[in-house]
Amino acid sequence: MPGFQQGYRAVVLGASGGIGSAVLAALQDDPRCGAAVGLSRRDDGMDVTDEVSVAAAARRIGDGFGSVDLVFDATGALEIEGHGPEKAIRAIDPAIMARQFAVNAIGPALLIKHFAPLLPRDRPCAFATLSARVGSIGDNRLGGWISYRAAKAALNQIVRTASIEIARTCPQSVVVALHPGTVETGLTATHGKHADKMMPAAAAAALLSVISDLSPAETGQFFAYDGTAIVW
Repeated sequence: MPGFQQGYRAVVLGASGGIGSAVLAALQDDPRCGAAVGLSRRDDGMDVTDEVSVAAAARRIGDGFGSVDLVFDATGALEIEGHGPEKAIRAIDPAIMARQFAVNAIGPALLIKHFAPLLPRDRPCAFATLSARVGSIGDNRLGGWISYRAAKAALNQIVRTASIEIARTCPQSVVVALHPGTVETGLTATHGKHADKMMPAAAAAALLSVISDLSPAETGQFFAYDGTAIVW
C-alpha cells in the first residue's frame, strides 16, 4: 500500500467476518505486503470483551512480528446475542445496551490499548477501526438504534482521543474510524435491503484505498469508504 514501506506487516482483527476476511485476503494479495495475519474469536479465541485474551493475542503478534505497520480492526456487531437494534426509547434494555458498548466501544478500546504499542515509531503506520455512519451525532436524522448508535459514537471519541496520544510516540501514524458502507454480509442480510450494497471484496478494496491515501494530518478523523469525511 502507498505510504507503507515495501514488506510492510499487517494484522486484521475480526478476520473471520465478512469484511475482515476480505481485508485480510486483499492484504495477502498485495505484493508489497511482507506478512498479513488475521485474528478472531472463532479461529484464535481473541474475544474483545475479554482483556486477557486481547492482551495475549497482542503478545503473540508482537513476538512474531516485532512491530506492525497496519492494524485493521473489523470487529463489532449490530445484533448481539439475538438482540437487534431497538427502534424506540421505550425498548431500551440496560443489559443489552451494556453488551453493545462492550462489543462496539470497549472492545475496540482494548484493541487500541494492546495493539497500538506494536505500531512503529519511525515510519508510516495506521490503526483503522470499523465504525458506522449511524454513530455520527451530526448526521443522525432518523433516530432509533439508540444503543448501537451510542456505542459507535463512543468508539469515534475513543479513536479521536487515542489518535492524539499515539501521535506523540508515532508521529507518522494515522488512527481513524471508517464507515464501510452497506456490505453483503450476514449482518445486512437480516436488516433490510439496500440498493447500494457492496460485496466484501469491493468494500475491502475501498477501505484499504482510503487508508493508503491518508496522512498524519488526517489522523483522528472519521471517513466513509469513498474517502469522504463524516461529521462527528
